[in-house]
Amino acid sequence: MNRFVSREMADQVLERIKEQGLPATYDYEKHRVILLDAAGNEQVFFRLPLAVPALNNHLVPVKDETIRYVILLIQAGNCALGYFEDGVNLNHKVFRSYMVRKKQGKSQIKYLKTKGKSRAGSRVRLGETVEFFENINGRLQEYFEEHQIDRIAMSCSKTLLPYLFDSKVPTPFDKRDERIFKIPKHIHTPIYEVMMNANKFLLRGELIFEPKHQHLINQLIPVDADEELEEEVDFESDEEDEIGEEEYE
Repeated sequence: MNRFVSREMADQVLERIKEQGLPATYDYEKHRVILLDAAGNEQVFFRLPLAVPALNNHLVPVKDETIRYVILLIQAGNCALGYFEDGVNLNHKVFRSYMVRKKQGKSQIKYLKTKGKSRAGSRVRLGETVEFFENINGRLQEYFEEHQIDRIAMSCSKTLLPYLFDSKVPTPFDKRDERIFKIPKHIHTPIYEVMMNANKFLLRGELIFEPKHQHLINQLIPVDADEELEEEVDFESDEEDEIGEEEYE
């Protein structure tokens, strides 16, 4: 089950966890607090809003400053990226490229993996693919040169990651950068509106739990809390389409 809460309510939930002395640990990679039982078994996962600073072992924010982050959404031929401060978008850019074979509906990259190189059309698509990632990295470099970035929220097909990180214009962060945060949500074709919806999702807290742990949720959220923020959802993504647990080699 999933229970979404506003950023303000997320702050209250975090305070209740500390006030009640509930056994918990913080997972930096997934920016979440994990509630444990007496034996150390995981019971409830509490994903924090992205604009909330990272925590230390005592669940105390490690910094008391505005959180600056980028959102980077990439699919074949489409990219939306933006720079955010404290949840507010201050700059954005959308890139499009002719990377998809129209008749097959398959990207040129995936086509090459199964059929090999073809004729002039393929060379055009591959050329645009190269330029596509150079443009993305060029804009990312601007963000990283002008700002101190705290988090990198990403959604990108695994087949496209090598093109991002091996571009002639280098990506301003390493593929194993600890600041990378995989967006735990299926992303539709990246456009500005999709990016802003993803940001809205990232600015909410999310409690993930099994029904048998409902009593813990009742301890953390007041009975009269806004019920409009509660919903059960399934954000499972196709492992071939989204960044998975395996590291890009």
